[in-house]
Amino acid sequence: MAGYVGVFVSDPWLQSQFTQVELRRLKSHFNAMKRENGGLMLAELPSKMARIKHVGENLTEQERESFLRDSYKSLEEDVDFELFLQVYLKIQAHAAARMGNTAKSSSAFVKSATSTLLHTISESEKASYVAHINSYLADDEFLKKYLPIDPLTNDLFEVSKDGVLICKLINVAVPGTIDERAINMKRMLNPWERNENHTLCLNSAKAIGCTLVNIGTQDFIEGRRHLVLGVISQIIKIQLLADLNLKKTPQLLELVDDNKDAEELMSLPPEKILLRWMNFQLKKAKYEKIVTNFSSDIKDAEAYAHLLNVLAPEYINPTTLTVKDHLERAKFVLEHAGRMGCKRYLTAKDIVEGSPNLNLAFVAHIFQHRNGLSTQTKQISFLEISPDEAQMSREERAFRFWINSLGNSSYIDNVFEDLRNGWLLLETLDKVSPGIVNWKIATKPPIKMPFRKVENCNQVVKIGKQLKFSLVNIAGNDIVQGNKKLILAYLWQLMRCNMLQLLKNLRFHSNGKEITDADILEWSNSKVRNSGSKSLMASFKDKSLSDGIFFLELLSAVHPRAVNWSLVTKGETEEQKKMNATYIISIARKLGCSIFLLPEDLIEVNQKMMLTLTASIMYWHLKQPMEDQISISDSDSSSVDTISTSTLDDTASECSMDDNSNR
Repeated sequence: MAGYVGVFVSDPWLQSQFTQVELRRLKSHFNAMKRENGGLMLAELPSKMARIKHVGENLTEQERESFLRDSYKSLEEDVDFELFLQVYLKIQAHAAARMGNTAKSSSAFVKSATSTLLHTISESEKASYVAHINSYLADDEFLKKYLPIDPLTNDLFEVSKDGVLICKLINVAVPGTIDERAINMKRMLNPWERNENHTLCLNSAKAIGCTLVNIGTQDFIEGRRHLVLGVISQIIKIQLLADLNLKKTPQLLELVDDNKDAEELMSLPPEKILLRWMNFQLKKAKYEKIVTNFSSDIKDAEAYAHLLNVLAPEYINPTTLTVKDHLERAKFVLEHAGRMGCKRYLTAKDIVEGSPNLNLAFVAHIFQHRNGLSTQTKQISFLEISPDEAQMSREERAFRFWINSLGNSSYIDNVFEDLRNGWLLLETLDKVSPGIVNWKIATKPPIKMPFRKVENCNQVVKIGKQLKFSLVNIAGNDIVQGNKKLILAYLWQLMRCNMLQLLKNLRFHSNGKEITDADILEWSNSKVRNSGSKSLMASFKDKSLSDGIFFLELLSAVHPRAVNWSLVTKGETEEQKKMNATYIISIARKLGCSIFLLPEDLIEVNQKMMLTLTASIMYWHLKQPMEDQISISDSDSSSVDTISTSTLDDTASECSMDDNSNR
């Protein structure tokens, strides 16, 4: 790619939605449109976009114009390239919805918000989500004045406009994700406070595994139904599937015969484990069919009838299996579930129509309520993990959620399994360094020939070396074989490269200088020092960081009103450290940092995650308009502008202040 100049967009999320080929094509269209009249306004896009594939072919000019009038308050606005890309994404999603596209698999819960196909979401789904919220948040002190929400109205979208409800729902799904001290909670919030809540909500949703594409804070503020419901559906799915792993439910080992099968089970996404559990129970009932999805395979309600008969034989109704009408059988099934004490999540009509989201929710709730597995747990050695393995697990989680946040073609559930064919790694590399992948020699899944996977992974390793990653004794076949340590080492360098590239593009793209871990360390110490504090971070593995005080002072330095110091502890005990750590993570996300670390990473001072956090805060601060950057002194500016030209190496995150002083 010698001499190649990529198309860069200042908004990293927007950049992540396109390959360089797409960006160059769209940039060409945009430039041509501007040249025609010497400028470009929103009102002109409905006619001019007729020439663009997908957008022009699937919608009429009148449909495009109507959609834009519904989406924007005024069409007299000048269009720059970023706004053009935003409009393109929205119209493309609208066109896809009009064409009636559907999710490819039973994991429609995951795909719903990423594809924005929920323009046509059913009232039944909305009613189900509302019932879930009314049930699980009924006792919340702040929300009780708004609950219960009436499912027959649009109150859900009104209540969601201040961001509090969805923040609370995230904490129901994954307790402790958001420190509620960071949520702006009062009856009347100003626009700034609402935006902070939505920023906190979206970054926290990504941090628990939601995939959010084409969704921003403005969508919540305006109450856009399909997007709000898309986020809510993913959060509820994460909650309902939380127990479908061997750590939470070791009894799932009953589904397998030996250690090898158990390892395979551990690598499966929760929806697949749920299907395996369902078929395991159906086998007991001598049910001969195999259920492969949560839609067409259960439309006749027969599988449900057998499943509930096995799990709760005391409530068997013989009529359920003898009745011929599917709708009537579905009604009997729901009566059986009700007697078991299960929440319904769906109607008989939803069952016979094969609603994948609601059927998945229903089966997951049945599993949570009564899984029918033995209370005797098999003892399998690999379930007992060492501290090093626990850290590896947390890092795998962080890298997985980061990759999913980039908007690649597929959602990954396990980096050690889902990256082995190399394709998603190539997609991620293209997002991190646009144009660096040679797609002509890459093979797209499904890949039947093993050597094609090795070819993909060989290119992954080759590009890593081109980006100056430390890849000693790593070959493409190591990725294909799922070598955990080597995959994590590669992903860490890829994530760090992405952070440093974002920082470089932000302020240093014009002079081409590299930014290093040492520069990030110096910047953070300079910010804290200039705020009047004596705190110092000696390195990213400085054990004094475990109390959280330095990061709280850094957050306060870049945004003085960010931290409420009356809520901060001294960080002396483990409990106080954890309180500070959860507060730091939530405040950083509230400002706009997209971070994937856990409180344990802060408490244990995981140097990789310390660098990630610091770089994210730095990136957020530097991308603010100069007039909005608070208290930037001359000395602070010099620490940022004097950027080292040293190349990246794998020991950079271990740099110390002593190293800096000798540079």
